[in-house]
Amino acid sequence: LTLIAVVAVGAYIYMRQTQGVMSAGTSNPTATVDLIGVRNDLLAIAQAERSHAAAQGSYVSIDALRSQGDLTMTRDNRGPYNYSAELGDSSFRIVATYGGAESSGMPKTISIDQTMQVSQQ
Repeated sequence: LTLIAVVAVGAYIYMRQTQGVMSAGTSNPTATVDLIGVRNDLLAIAQAERSHAAAQGSYVSIDALRSQGDLTMTRDNRGPYNYSAELGDSSFRIVATYGGAESSGMPKTISIDQTMQVSQQ
């Protein structure tokens, strides 16, 4: 009886965690993997921007981060999302813009700024 209770609790926790990840914009597992990958890519790009700014005193384009060795990620997209950078003197915003089907339920943009705050619309 105890074993059944433990398995039931474990299954419940697993299902709740899965629902939390899936609710990020879609119930499609492939799309969920894309969303997680996009967020990880945005975090990597933002960390590279912060490191570059700490060493050089300015924010630069994604291509410049690559060419100067601050970013090892070679892609400009993941799945249906394309990456771009909006740069200011004391701020940046890295944006992943969705280019897939309108009816997918995926966020249109996911972005991160110099405070490492991720947001989606």
